Amino acid sequence: MNRRQFLAAAASVPLLRAGKRSASQARIGISSWSFHNLFTATRDTDAPKPSAPLAALDFPDMIASRYGVHELEIVAPHFESTGMTYLAKLKARLAAARSRIVNIPVDIPDLEQGGGLSDKDPMVRDRAIAACMKWIDVAHEVGAASVRCDPGKMDPADPGPTVTSYHKLGAYAASRGLKVLIENHGGVGSEHPEELVRIFRLAGTGVGALPDFGNFPDEATRKRGLPLLLPYASTVAHAKGFEFDGAGNEKRFDFARCVAQARAAGFHGVYSIEFEGPGDPYDGVGKVVAELQRLA
Repeated sequence: MNRRQFLAAAASVPLLRAGKRSASQARIGISSWSFHNLFTATRDTDAPKPSAPLAALDFPDMIASRYGVHELEIVAPHFESTGMTYLAKLKARLAAARSRIVNIPVDIPDLEQGGGLSDKDPMVRDRAIAACMKWIDVAHEVGAASVRCDPGKMDPADPGPTVTSYHKLGAYAASRGLKVLIENHGGVGSEHPEELVRIFRLAGTGVGALPDFGNFPDEATRKRGLPLLLPYASTVAHAKGFEFDGAGNEKRFDFARCVAQARAAGFHGVYSIEFEGPGDPYDGVGKVVAELQRLA
């Protein structure tokens, strides 16, 4: 099956057809990470090779046709190029699908070298900052509202290097009309979300939160942490999906309470779906879409 046949087959059995968007549907987004095993660049080593790999250029049309969703996250590794010709093609595909990229998660090796944006060596930090600035330029070019850049090995006892990096990135992003986001994941802010709040307060208005519903170690931390992070979230929050009961409700954590907390905090951004459960990602994403339509 070639890529055109694959997209036609996906569109022929839609979960939600594109059309006039409801108020809740307009706030639902889908991350390309939900399908990471179908992208060559991010396929797990033990995952079966897909018969028809996904490509970022095809992602907007597939999501719009299958789910009726037009708010997207495309993670940096899924961009096949950052050249202007490729980005122009991607913008054309987005326009054809009546879709937009709301956020780009900048998952790049540069942020994993040394301490990344939090390294005590300013030369290491400067390399990480320069790499992030390139993705801020990419985000600006494709019309995204924000980028997510991980802080690396942050030292809670000495936030100075981290704050310095985000102050620079936030100012640069603001000059391009974007925000820089920090997510509670990878050991940063998940167990102690207060650490991220401290960074937001010190780094300035160009830096905000990307709260992820599923990235807390337990319900107590989730219940405490989301209200701390949500006031700093303006563009996107991750609506994680893992496993579902017979009624289509998330089983691993209290998804409904997370949405209620977001509403109470005045969050008006996009709930971007990251499905990371077992089974078919197309089905899993569809279940989170339905869950959000019921709750959001």
